[in-house]
Amino acid sequence: MTEAPTDPITDCDIQLIQAILPHRYPFLLVDRVTDINGTASATGIKNVTMNEPHFQGHFPGAPIMPGVTIIEAMAQTAGVMVGASMGLINGDLLIYFMSIDGCKFRRKVIPGDRMVMKITTLRGKPGAKVWKFHGRAEVDGELACECEFAAMLDMRG
Repeated sequence: MTEAPTDPITDCDIQLIQAILPHRYPFLLVDRVTDINGTASATGIKNVTMNEPHFQGHFPGAPIMPGVTIIEAMAQTAGVMVGASMGLINGDLLIYFMSIDGCKFRRKVIPGDRMVMKITTLRGKPGAKVWKFHGRAEVDGELACECEFAAMLDMRG
């Protein structure tokens, strides 16, 4: 008996994200990934809330999402896209930053914002260890951050 082919994953809710990424609170920074087009592109969504721990110190009385967490959220979106497209679910996938290039911040991201991250693959294919992506984070259609980043995929086990 043969199994019917499964449809490609095009949308990941938080349960599927957690099955792909090893990240957990307080460092899981993407709530949903939509519009997954194989390993070519995807859109991540982060609902920014005041109860996130970095807002206690960045900055008290004027909370701003740290730039490094914006970049990390884009990288996690890329990891979900690759993991979902390659069937790396519950597979002990680890992803390591290798470089961040041309990073520019254009708008603050604050509690109450809905950050939409558009990720495209610049280099990488199934079976490759090193991938390069372009990420663009927006709030209300306004650019908050843009950069290119490279990562290495590591399958444990």
